[in-house]
Amino acid sequence: MGSLRFVGMDVHAEKITVAIAEENGTVAVWGDIFNREEAIRKLVQKLGPKEQLRVCYEAGPTGYALYRQMRRLGVECAVVAPSLIPVKPGDRVKTNRRDAKKLAWCHRNGDLTAVWVPDEEQESLRDLVRAREAAKKDQTRARHRLSKLLLRHGQRPPEGVRAWTSKYGEWLKKVQLLGKAQQVVVEDYLHEVDHCGARLQRLEKAIHEAIQEAPAGMRAVIENLQSLRGVAEVIAVTLVTEVGPFSRFASPRQLMAYSGVVASESSSGERVRQGGITKTGNAHLRRVIVEAAWAYRHRPAIGSTLRRRQKNLSGEILEISWKAQQRLHQKYRRLLGRGKNQPQTIVAVARELLGFLWAIAVKVEPAVNLWPTAVASRKT
Repeated sequence: MGSLRFVGMDVHAEKITVAIAEENGTVAVWGDIFNREEAIRKLVQKLGPKEQLRVCYEAGPTGYALYRQMRRLGVECAVVAPSLIPVKPGDRVKTNRRDAKKLAWCHRNGDLTAVWVPDEEQESLRDLVRAREAAKKDQTRARHRLSKLLLRHGQRPPEGVRAWTSKYGEWLKKVQLLGKAQQVVVEDYLHEVDHCGARLQRLEKAIHEAIQEAPAGMRAVIENLQSLRGVAEVIAVTLVTEVGPFSRFASPRQLMAYSGVVASESSSGERVRQGGITKTGNAHLRRVIVEAAWAYRHRPAIGSTLRRRQKNLSGEILEISWKAQQRLHQKYRRLLGRGKNQPQTIVAVARELLGFLWAIAVKVEPAVNLWPTAVASRKT
């Protein structure tokens, strides 16, 4: 076998800048090609035997189409995390050619961190989950526009009527403002709130149907994760689609670091200084895990909804779930007692909740033969 050639690609919507690092130490820019399948196929043919090529490019808006094409052509390809690419202090020049050369150089030196790439079926489910998240944000904005407009004009619901309940909706339809133009605005905002609600329901129904059609192994992981309090169907499927195989993390601490809910640190010599959470990694994962952690404010209990989700699950999984309730509620009360504010406390609970999620997933994934290569390699 000949020497390996490390190919760095700076990928954009229309063009790709290509650089090559040889094993002997030389790095050179090959040139630009159009970001089209035929042009990429011709490039691979020109670069030499595909067994000797090691291609990489940054994760970004172009997605994984290039990665999948390279795999179909038999070329080893890695999609790397942009935030973890080494940067020289003082380097203020950034061009496509320099970026491609840096990728090739760092790939040859082993300084790049590859991200997990979902298959097409997993990515389609993840897109559906993210569309639901976007719809939820749009609903919140629409509700805020309407409620703040009414507040500016002194319109308040009757005593005892909670916001966005059915009674609140009936009150909204009866609201009358003095100006005709203002009434048009109210009706338009109310229509947008109803539209966002209907859109959210459609997407949640589509997610439920997609889960039923998902592979049996993925369904098993989603069902077992729902044994935990605060982890309903939407949150469970979000965790599975955003994390992928939990078994690729050798320990729960690695998963915590990946989610960005661990404390940042700036220590030097004898001085140790810790700050807020790093907020690195996957923001979608961080959002849902914090949302789930709020359920542990309440004392341990198994209500009818949680009991229904835990039906037909193994005793080992149920034991982990009950232990999580006891431990995380105690942590919540202990941190509040020490003077921590509630948001800080919830983030700390969310960090530990990830450990229980990891413990459940790594027991289920090997049993259902889900992502067997990830279980074997334990790559992060």
